[in-house]
Amino acid sequence: MHFWETFKKLVSQVPGSVTLYHFLKGLHGPEKVVRTSLDRGSYPTVTLSNLKEKYLQCPISNEPDTFVLYRILGNDLVPRHRKGQTRENLGFILENESEFPECEKRFVVNRIVDPGEEKIILRMLKEANRSYLHIPFHQDEYLNVSWDIEGVPVEFVPYSRRFKALSPDEQGRVLMRLYRHKNNYVMNNNEARNAALAQGKGLAKWVLPWDGNCFITKQGWDDIVTTVQASPEIPYFVIPMARITDNRLVLDPDFSPAAVEEPQILFRRDSSLSFNESFFYGRRPKVELLWQLGIPGNWDEWKLEPWDLPGPRYAKEAGAFSYAGWVARLNSGQERLEKDPVQGKVDRGVARVEAVIGLLDHLDTQARIGRQDNALVIIGKALAPCDKTSDSHNTLLDKLREEAEQAVVQGPYSVLDKTTRAPSGDPHDYWHPAPYYWPNPLTPSGRPYVSRDGQRVPGTRLYEPLSDQYDRTRLQRLFDDTMVLALAWHHLGEQRFAQHGARLIRRWFLDPDSAMNPHLTYAQVRLGHNNDKGSSSGIIEMKDLYFFLDAVKLLVRAGIISPEEHSRLQEWFEHYLHWLRTSPQGQKERAAQNNHGVYYDLQVASIAAFLGETLLLRDTLRDSRFRLLQHFDAQGRQPEEMKRTTTAHYCCFNLQGWIHLAQLAATFHEDLWRFEGQDGQGIRKGMWWLLAYLGRDWPYQQIDAFDHERFYPIYHACKATYGLPSELESLNVPDAEAIKPLFHPHDGIRPFWQLSG
Repeated sequence: MHFWETFKKLVSQVPGSVTLYHFLKGLHGPEKVVRTSLDRGSYPTVTLSNLKEKYLQCPISNEPDTFVLYRILGNDLVPRHRKGQTRENLGFILENESEFPECEKRFVVNRIVDPGEEKIILRMLKEANRSYLHIPFHQDEYLNVSWDIEGVPVEFVPYSRRFKALSPDEQGRVLMRLYRHKNNYVMNNNEARNAALAQGKGLAKWVLPWDGNCFITKQGWDDIVTTVQASPEIPYFVIPMARITDNRLVLDPDFSPAAVEEPQILFRRDSSLSFNESFFYGRRPKVELLWQLGIPGNWDEWKLEPWDLPGPRYAKEAGAFSYAGWVARLNSGQERLEKDPVQGKVDRGVARVEAVIGLLDHLDTQARIGRQDNALVIIGKALAPCDKTSDSHNTLLDKLREEAEQAVVQGPYSVLDKTTRAPSGDPHDYWHPAPYYWPNPLTPSGRPYVSRDGQRVPGTRLYEPLSDQYDRTRLQRLFDDTMVLALAWHHLGEQRFAQHGARLIRRWFLDPDSAMNPHLTYAQVRLGHNNDKGSSSGIIEMKDLYFFLDAVKLLVRAGIISPEEHSRLQEWFEHYLHWLRTSPQGQKERAAQNNHGVYYDLQVASIAAFLGETLLLRDTLRDSRFRLLQHFDAQGRQPEEMKRTTTAHYCCFNLQGWIHLAQLAATFHEDLWRFEGQDGQGIRKGMWWLLAYLGRDWPYQQIDAFDHERFYPIYHACKATYGLPSELESLNVPDAEAIKPLFHPHDGIRPFWQLSG
């Protein structure tokens, strides 16, 4: 062993050393976010004489100065805007804005998600006899829009320590980057501008693709036209914008405010630049073009954060602009966000993030993930369909009956059945010591306990006699027996199996005299550490909730679990879920980079599905994509699991966790099966790499005995999902039904994995 590893291990056995280490580490504070200045290269030299010479050589110089003005009408974003503000400002424009000579006014009705609002706006435009470009919102298209996973650096993923150390504003901007593709579809900011620009270039010499709340006074328009006609050789004009808190002010012909807000842009038809459609609403979609053109403003001082899109370099046309007139930005309906020029800008940014994320969350809640209380998320997705006429199927059902007959006479189980108590002294608390921690030979009390790698404490191995002291074996029997009994009811049709399954659930979760408290505070306790509370790794002892909750749903279908009992069971899991997400143990487990992370996600996602917590389910499945990029490399290897002394076990175990999570995700229209990183990292390559050793000696460290049949369920999942690469097609692998239905619980394979519900 390396010197420093040996030293670290010895020091960890000194009482208080670990606490001191974390205290000193905490004094250092979180790492600061590094922000970088924009590198735009050298500013091109553009002279008025060159622009004139080039302009006079083009046919467009002989055309009259005609204009087409677009206003892009989008979604009301509450609380950034007042509900109905788009419609109200449109009505104000149609009623009060002057007609301008040689200018056609058009509108873009841009992906308005509220059908009622969209209908009213379309009717208003038709009644006003205004032409418009309609870009509709299609829910089925939105459902297929992905997250921008690789846009967020791995150190800032939402479950990371560094993300938690960010300010709320910074966390909001990280999330906005994650939502980028969804934002770009729904808000459709720059794509709509470019659609107006493209159409407008076929209609007029000058195109104004402007925001929907822009209002031009007659004097402002006259100033624009006069300036443009005096210098038509300039291809881009910057129109300064003034923020208005009272729309009535623009009706005063002498009104002339200070126009200091982010400007609008006017394009000559032969101009080459457009808006960058990668940039999304709320994070510099228009500023990106201002940067390209070299238009000066306070945006020149803005820094790039690690999760920002790369800033542009100067375009060849940089400097080819001038200023003309001014435009008013009508009231957003939120005066408190408009008045203060300094704090208002900060508050608008916060409100904008809240509004965009709120709208997208609402759409996902309504469209993508509906509440499916009785939907089977795992056992409803059989890896291979069963042939009920086959001998192997009948053999499988015979085995199911055999196991169900055994399960029906076992239990019911309770945390009260253990012969020792958790450090809390409460018999309702789940209790299990850390399996590799023993009394410290250097202290009279034996505390703090110290690690003996690979040497299990008596009673911490499943099913051994001394395990009756603790809760782990009974918990596993609860999960496995309930699953077997639910499947037996479903496939064999005997009510007595369902009835006993319900008895198991009631005693462990529902009966006040015997129920477990909804937490794992004392799972894998290292006595003398952390006030005798458990460790984050103990949470994995609940890993099999994913199939247990499916079994519960089958028993609800059977009518054995009453609606009142179902509601009480949901209440228990609401409490457990809260603990899982907010306790120090749960938060640390969420941040785990190895198999513990995916099994944490599997627990949270399973409970969220059971409770109908749609946004939590969506967010958990979203963040699991970051884990995929960390868990698999470009070849399909699992770097974290390859660090272990039992690599075959952990590679199979981790991959099984991903199989279960991908099956769950597919039930809710999320495709983890086919999600891949830029280098192909994902489940598919992970399976292909692992299965290359099927039927061969495992060439990596594996110090314990290993069941090579564990490859078979992975093989069948791969075959059913992706098909097989040519090198695996010739392998002699039994049909799924001919493979044993029961593996050791540590293997991560549910009982009767071949059978669906």
